[in-house]
Amino acid sequence: MKTFFKNNGLSVCFILLFIGAWIGQVVLGFKEHNKELLEEGAKIINLSTYLTSGHFFQSTFENWESEFLQMALFVVCTIFLKQKGSSESKKIDEPEEVDREPDPNRKDAPWPVKKGGFVLQLYKHSLTIILLLLFLVSFIIHFYGSLKDENEKLLLEGKPLETVSSYLSNSRFWFESFQNWQSEFLSVFAIIMLSIYFRQIGSSQSKPVDAPHMETGE
Repeated sequence: MKTFFKNNGLSVCFILLFIGAWIGQVVLGFKEHNKELLEEGAKIINLSTYLTSGHFFQSTFENWESEFLQMALFVVCTIFLKQKGSSESKKIDEPEEVDREPDPNRKDAPWPVKKGGFVLQLYKHSLTIILLLLFLVSFIIHFYGSLKDENEKLLLEGKPLETVSSYLSNSRFWFESFQNWQSEFLSVFAIIMLSIYFRQIGSSQSKPVDAPHMETGE
């Protein structure tokens, strides 16, 4: 068990933080949604009903969508773009280990590397592909949840419901997306630029404490 936590401590820590924060979101979102229903003169719902509501899907997946978009773009942009002095950038004029072609004879190389051909070509871009797929799935579920939540509110008000095509041009849905996207892009910009001048001893995201400001990479 000690070996497991030593080898997987970072992922275990963040999955537990995620679970705790998600439970907090569910509990407080459930209370907030019922408060809104009472204010609109509707009956409150139970937790199981809330977990299938538009409010739950919209509030959950609009955040997941922006996270996966941010990570996918960051992975892609760091292939071509660099930032002098940042620990998050490849070195400006030096070859990097990540740029070399995979060696199928390397010990313990993943099976797609040994397989070669189309499988290897796919594997060489698999991180970007999976992040973009996760973004697309989250985007679709966010849209579904936002549309469902909007129609639940319109139903209570006795107004005509939104269709899929009409809601695609609705400002609410795109506002939900852009308000999350802009914060994710700002956070990436912040870590890129702040890592030039500030340090954290022991972190893989920081340059060594005594490294010059304009030294690029970790």
